Amino acid sequence: MIKVYCYSRCGTCKKALKWLDENNIEHEDIDIKTSHPDKDTLQKYYVQSGLPLKRFFNTSGIPYRELGLSKKLPNMSDEEQLELLATDGMLVKRPLVVGKDFMLVGFKVEEWEAKLKQ
Repeated sequence: MIKVYCYSRCGTCKKALKWLDENNIEHEDIDIKTSHPDKDTLQKYYVQSGLPLKRFFNTSGIPYRELGLSKKLPNMSDEEQLELLATDGMLVKRPLVVGKDFMLVGFKVEEWEAKLKQ
């Protein structure tokens, strides 16, 4: 079963969960605001995904803008970025899907179909 880190008030998360239900894909929902991944878990997900670390940031979220991260991230090390992501689940791009051997960041139907409807 896959884990889906999401936020109940997020429109994209609602669409993603609906898509999972419509496609009969079993999933465990985890509230990213109250049960966000810690630094070690984020490091593991980052390595597993093969994506740039910047893709893990919710760039449209209020905390991202309030902290001025668009200007700060380019000067931060991966270690510093992971520590920051681990402080607040609302900084993490969602939904964040964790499978046995894959990671999905955000909701793109094409990517989800390729990984989840095999």
